[in-house]
Order: sequence, then C-alpha cells, then structure tokens
Amino acid sequence: MAAKILMVLSAGISFTLGVVHLVYTFWGPLLTPRDPALQISMSQIAPVLTKETTMWRCWVGFNVSHSMGLILFGLVFGFLALAHGQLLFHSPFLLVVGLAMLGGFVVLCKVYFFSAPLRGIIISLACYVASIALSRASIMRS
Repeated sequence: MAAKILMVLSAGISFTLGVVHLVYTFWGPLLTPRDPALQISMSQIAPVLTKETTMWRCWVGFNVSHSMGLILFGLVFGFLALAHGQLLFHSPFLLVVGLAMLGGFVVLCKVYFFSAPLRGIIISLACYVASIALSRASIMRS
C-alpha cells in the first residue's frame, strides 16, 4: 500500500508540474522574455530547419509538448499504480521506462531550467524510487 501511495505521489507531482507549465505557457507573462523585443524578433525569425514556422511558435510548441510529457507520465503511472499495481510493480520494463523518464527530466531541469522545477522533479523521482524499493521489499517477503 505504501508503494502505491508513493507512486501516486510521484505521478501527482509530475502531473501538477505539467499542468502548471501548460498554464504558464498560454496564460500570463511567466514564460515570455523580459525584453518584449526578443519575443517580437522570435515571432519574425524562422529556424534554419524550416521557414514554415517561427522561433516563437517553436518555443510555445516545445513548452506545450514538455507539459504534455509530464501530464502523460502522471496520468499513466498514477493510473497504473491505482488500477493495475500488480502489472506496474512486476514489470521491469515499465519501472525502467518511468525511471528513465524522471531521470531525464532531472537532467533537463538541471541543465536547462531553474531550481523550482528541479526540486519538484527530484521529489517525484525520490518518491518513485522509494515506491519501487518498497514494492520490491514486499515482493521479497511474499
């Protein structure tokens, strides 16, 4: 039971970070440049890859897809923990995929972001790892 609670907590943190990030992407100034001229410039300049978009549209798209990844992780792992705990906790594949995803988010936050999302993802990762450890301990006792 404790393993499920920790997994749901991990998933809930990731989900919440994703929703907050999505809200910040579309509403308010928090993910816009401090210099309005930069946003104007980004809205007028295409990346080298293609002229079909602008750097600003890429910026928004990257933020939305990042949010969607966090939300998807939270929904899938939260659902699996609550509705299919046996499947989740007995599947090395699912556990490694989740671990890799959260580990990847930690690296992204450390290299490209700032301390608040890093702390949130580290807490989510710690809950995830503790959840796995508790589930493994309970499997060993059985």
